[in-house]
Amino acid sequence: MNVIPINRRTRKLGTVSAPTVTLAHGGGGKAMKDLIDDVFISVFDSDGQGALEDQARIDLLGLTKLGDRVAFTTDSFVVDPLFFPGGDIGKLAICGTINDLAVGGAKPLYISCAAIIEEGVEVDLLRRIARSMAETAREAGVRIVTGDTKVVHKGACDKVFLTTTGIGVIPEGIVLGADLAQPGDVVLVNGYLGDHGAAILGARGDMAIDSPILSDCAPLDGLISQLLAAAPRTRAIRDATRGGIATVLNEIADASRVSIVIDEERTPLRPEVKGFCEILGLDPLYLANEGKLVAIIPNNEANAALQALRAHDLGRDAEIVGEVTTGEAGRVTMRTVFGGMRIVDMLVGEQLPRIC
Repeated sequence: MNVIPINRRTRKLGTVSAPTVTLAHGGGGKAMKDLIDDVFISVFDSDGQGALEDQARIDLLGLTKLGDRVAFTTDSFVVDPLFFPGGDIGKLAICGTINDLAVGGAKPLYISCAAIIEEGVEVDLLRRIARSMAETAREAGVRIVTGDTKVVHKGACDKVFLTTTGIGVIPEGIVLGADLAQPGDVVLVNGYLGDHGAAILGARGDMAIDSPILSDCAPLDGLISQLLAAAPRTRAIRDATRGGIATVLNEIADASRVSIVIDEERTPLRPEVKGFCEILGLDPLYLANEGKLVAIIPNNEANAALQALRAHDLGRDAEIVGEVTTGEAGRVTMRTVFGGMRIVDMLVGEQLPRIC
């Protein structure tokens, strides 16, 4: 299956000689063409066609061979700083879009990218971001097929904002939804929680630490495919990004009208993340993740699901952290290490702004 080429002639790509972006690079003329060619087309256009029409044209027959439904998602990325331990805004944008498709059971295929660039940004910085996007997409088997570029006055945005849209196909028979959880189901996560939020916090210089925590930023489509093969009756999968695992569990409990109980002792957290949170008064259950999923699995498939997750590099530290119960509908609680229970409510506001 391919994006259908408009023509087969290779177009000569322009190059940027200026060290920084100017308003002319967003003006629609040669300067803009050169910026797009140099920074984006040179790494995104794997076919070398460079046709540059106003849309990507996709083989519809090829899509239908992969499944019976199209999944479609969009997201914007305004992370500060642009580069952080374990990733950057480009990798984050591709992984975030892939994961939004994959948690619905879809095979991610195509991505578009729109970039809003602040006047004065170094062109080399844009090249680094674009290369990171291209490498991440290539590793995941996804193509970046269309996009847009805008340049705004200095101070109108913070260096670079990205908006990505993804298209994938859901294979026949896969049905996942936050409203499908049932009492008796178990709650799984694929590893340590809160790493991304802690990594961003550390990268901002708010905490001086000798061993920086790496963001967990990663594409989860391969892991999810492995999970669904082992546990085909999986009820729901969500990626625990902004608002963390606590927000995801509250959304599932509310949508399914069930209660969820998680166990503090079984919830995987790095000691460094716990330390961050204790010093700053943050709750790690609300910290953002960019490579972690929450899965609701029927009890009789739980062991198979856990083993499938642990067999994958991105799920080696997977754990069963809780269960779905018949308690108060929409309520999430945690069984603490002291034997008590505490309510885990929906996040109000934002613990850490601009983490993705």
